[in-house]
Amino acid sequence: MRSLRGDLMKWLLGALGFGSLVLVMVAYVVTLGEMNEVLDENLREVAEAVAQYHASAQVTAKPLPAMPGGQSDDDGDLVSLVWQRDGTPVFSSNPRFALRFTDVPGPGRFEVAGQEWRTYTVVLTDTVVQAAQRTTARHQMAVESASKLFIPLVALIILLAGLIVVALRRGMRPLDEATGQIARRSALSLEPIASENMPREMQPLVAAFNELMQRLSDAFSMQRRFVADAAHELRSPVTALRLQLTLLDRAADAAGRVAASADLRLGIERSERLVEQLLQLSRAQPDVDLHHVERLSLGDLVRSVVAEFHREAVARGIDLGASTTEGISVDGDAMQLRVLLNNLVRNALRYSPDGSRVDVVAAIEEGRPVLRVIDNGPGISATDRDHVFERFRRGSASHVRKGDPAGSGLGLAIVHAIALRHGAIVSLHSSPEVSPGLEVRVTFG
Repeated sequence: MRSLRGDLMKWLLGALGFGSLVLVMVAYVVTLGEMNEVLDENLREVAEAVAQYHASAQVTAKPLPAMPGGQSDDDGDLVSLVWQRDGTPVFSSNPRFALRFTDVPGPGRFEVAGQEWRTYTVVLTDTVVQAAQRTTARHQMAVESASKLFIPLVALIILLAGLIVVALRRGMRPLDEATGQIARRSALSLEPIASENMPREMQPLVAAFNELMQRLSDAFSMQRRFVADAAHELRSPVTALRLQLTLLDRAADAAGRVAASADLRLGIERSERLVEQLLQLSRAQPDVDLHHVERLSLGDLVRSVVAEFHREAVARGIDLGASTTEGISVDGDAMQLRVLLNNLVRNALRYSPDGSRVDVVAAIEEGRPVLRVIDNGPGISATDRDHVFERFRRGSASHVRKGDPAGSGLGLAIVHAIALRHGAIVSLHSSPEVSPGLEVRVTFG
């Protein structure tokens, strides 16, 4: 299992180690550059000193005693040379180095036996004086100088590592406290974590966690209300079924049995419808993912749903019509959007009197796709419109067709839940054609 503290330690110590290496390399480069400047100047001074000495002395082919700039083998490979103008060697402070003759005055570089030398040449009337030094000697001195930083840097890394460990422990303490608060939560304890004393960097995490706890609390509350409401609503039809079955058993004649059977059939239909709507509502909850999201034509959806309810509308003499504009489409779950429109059309037919009219429209309004279902029913008063989307909130049954199972009060709640999951808004309006009437409008984003 990965450790955040361990990862931070690795990264910080790795950064310190890398930074130390970079520091040593920079020290080496800077030191080498400074040495090159100083030693190049030293070569010039040596060459000029040898030239002055040569100009005032009688030079022979043997080494000059106590010549300024004369170096031993251990003094950085610094060599002094004197030639005649034709290249004949006159003097060398270290004959074992066979350097190349040049009469070009000033600084220079050349290779001898695969090694680079830096030189400074002074040209006189009859002689050429040269001071030379191998660059490897300079590199060695720069390495020695930079390497002296190694031990202090190691000690510094060890010290900083200790400080980092202490700092991480103190810095991670709020995270440990938050972890402890979360660990003490039970399945039913969804209180938010106290964030007043949390560091600024942890505030977004704590806020996100508290928001999640709030959503879970709301979901659990909604679930408890749903279960309680469902149990309450199912109790009535089950009790009614038991009573109707008793009446059927006690029927004294065929007419009584027929009537009891009809009532029992209506009770069963109502129970089936209630269970179906409960399942639809559970599938439309916000915490359930949408499945099979695709591009859908609202015109095709309207025509399909209207065709599905055509026979029922004809049987009641209701003019059920579809008005669509081609090219209107939305992204959504085809099954759930069909459930949404089915509920709206079913409610419109249920509450519209026989011989009335129901229109289902798909259009574009203000650049947004809109579904409209318009009926000639009793409508919904302005005071009730804020509550009709609640579960088990039933409307007036004054215009419900006789023999039709009473509504369960879930239709508009299902419509509202499905619309929210598709980023749509459901609104209620008075019918523009008749009064009272009702228009339910679903506007997609």
